[in-house]
Amino acid sequence: MRVPAKVNLQLAVGPAREDGFHDLVNVFHAVSLFDEVTVREAGPRSGRPDGSTSPGGGTLLAELTANGRSVSHLSRVPLDASNLAAGAADLLGRETGRGRPVRIHLEKRIPVAGGMAGGSADAAAALVACDRLWATGLPREDLLRLAAVLGSDVAFPLVGGTAVGRGRGEILEPMTSPGRYRWVFALSPHGLSTGAVFAEYDRLRPDAPAPELSAALRDALAAADPAALGRALTNDLQEAALSLLPELERTLRTGASAGALGALVSGSGPTCAFLVGGGSEEASVVAEREAAVVASLEASGLCEQIVRADGDVPGTVFV
Repeated sequence: MRVPAKVNLQLAVGPAREDGFHDLVNVFHAVSLFDEVTVREAGPRSGRPDGSTSPGGGTLLAELTANGRSVSHLSRVPLDASNLAAGAADLLGRETGRGRPVRIHLEKRIPVAGGMAGGSADAAAALVACDRLWATGLPREDLLRLAAVLGSDVAFPLVGGTAVGRGRGEILEPMTSPGRYRWVFALSPHGLSTGAVFAEYDRLRPDAPAPELSAALRDALAAADPAALGRALTNDLQEAALSLLPELERTLRTGASAGALGALVSGSGPTCAFLVGGGSEEASVVAEREAAVVASLEASGLCEQIVRADGDVPGTVFV
């Protein structure tokens, strides 16, 4: 399975609810940074991390492995039943009664703990892969329901494109977005815990208003206007992320000063996203702007890695 990363074009966060979650208006945009998730049957005699051998006795995960270009990012990937991809297999097995032990391999390209929903993407891919492997044949709406149980960001990679998420972010509605956009992402050598960022947000914004979809963003997407889109990018969690990792402010300033049309922290961070063009702009204009942004970020010494991507792209697909 190939599954895309996301960048949040808008992340509006309401006050904390009694259940500990927050109401969100979350505009997801799938970009061409992909993980590949492979799921294979492990066989009935394979042991699992909890020592059980029966699908009813614990996790269905027999083995989880990961590979990727960044050693520091790979070190943050849990290789046991706590990984969301393993949780997806377990949940589908419980729901259908057809689960069998599996081996899961993650080929990582999406930043880990970077605010681009890499773990959620892997869970979405594992859910679809196990559905096919076990021939459970669940309809799409049931897969989306199970994805929402796994986490707020897990449903979107099944859909892809550009969509607004409400509730915890799991109630999805596609948005009109005919444009194609070019992005530069600055990866930090540090990770940020989503829980820690939300806790800092609650501390900084105890009086947060109810979230609303940005009309400026909606109109910019519908018009395929990259300059207007850049001006409309917003993330309510950005202040909290900068509070916990102040160097991100310099990263954002560096890319913006080099000519990016828009700059923001992606999700809970610490990845910083820079819109460098799209829509009806000439390819040469976009390429020149992209080169300037990349050169400035590389010279800053703030980034562990710089990657480039296009958006939007489709959701989870078989490869």
